[in-house]
Amino acid sequence: MKLYAEAWQSAVAGRPWLIWLHGFLGCLEEWQPVAAGMTDYSHLFIDLPGHGKSSALQARHFQQVNDLLADTLISYNILNYWLVGYSLGGRIAMHFACQKPAGLQGLIVEGSHPGLPHPEERQARFAADCCWAQRLRQATLAEVLKEWYRQPVFASLDEPQRAALITLRSRNDPHALAAMLEATSLGRQPNLRAPLAQLCLPFHYLYGEKDKKFAALAAELTATRHPIAAAGHNAHRENPQAAARCITAILLQHAKESP
Repeated sequence: MKLYAEAWQSAVAGRPWLIWLHGFLGCLEEWQPVAAGMTDYSHLFIDLPGHGKSSALQARHFQQVNDLLADTLISYNILNYWLVGYSLGGRIAMHFACQKPAGLQGLIVEGSHPGLPHPEERQARFAADCCWAQRLRQATLAEVLKEWYRQPVFASLDEPQRAALITLRSRNDPHALAAMLEATSLGRQPNLRAPLAQLCLPFHYLYGEKDKKFAALAAELTATRHPIAAAGHNAHRENPQAAARCITAILLQHAKESP
């Protein structure tokens, strides 16, 4: 079984694929403005379970998401790749990378949590996510999204940006979102700090310069950190040109270092 995806294949041979994973409430289109100018690379944009054209696919836990992602890469015969993920997509990318899959050349995440270190924190977060899931099942999606984008992590958004996101995200199936939120809650995610520190591959972390929470989380990791100017939590949406320049520079740096 595989996830829905769209491939942009480059005529340039020999370079790794870029596998793009969106955040919660997003879809495969989320990263396309960033990738649009990177024509020397082949790209695979994936709809995660419960989202977009993968909304009918449900995962019960992180390992099942890993399996779906692995099957999707196999279906496209992708053997050499970087993972790029935002928020939930970054958490999935980190979890997947810690399994040390064959062919993974590097990891780039943006605004993604490596995991809560204490059991009581995980319990509290899972309870909070279950409350959000219940709202998704009981209220209209537009009402829930208005509350969702009032959370402190989205404080950098102005009213037009917030309204645009609510309109965009309203295309989703709220029941599918609720199931995915419970399955991949931060409260159910392992603390990945130690396994991430043992990765033998490039690990880069992007965050918006206004996003103090995730700037602090990035500083706890062994990743190379990259602040994105004039951006908050959803840095690649707020400043796609800067995110594209940053990711391109990372890839060129490691291409030069490769034997």
